[in-house]
Amino acid sequence: MEIIIKSSVEKFIRKSPKKISSKIMKMIELLGKLEYKLSMPYAKKITNNIYELRIRGKQDVRIFYTFKKNKAILFHAFIKKTNKIPKRELKTVLRKINNIENT
Repeated sequence: MEIIIKSSVEKFIRKSPKKISSKIMKMIELLGKLEYKLSMPYAKKITNNIYELRIRGKQDVRIFYTFKKNKAILFHAFIKKTNKIPKRELKTVLRKINNIENT
């Protein structure tokens, strides 16, 4: 499966400390291998078409992705500080998924 990493996620990975960015890249590789079969604790289905890649560590990272035409599109990333997804992040995710679905 082809994995498309949107520029905002690329930028997030580049700005992350080396230890975190290497964990992120390993999880992306795992997503490429397991595709839809990737599940907890590494991935979680949020809605019908939105999933989160879960990178655990000193700082928990979440990367949101969707599947479209046999591709995984990683479109939003943030450092998770609370148990729930912050409303601001959720609004951003919903806006970005609408842009992806309309292209």
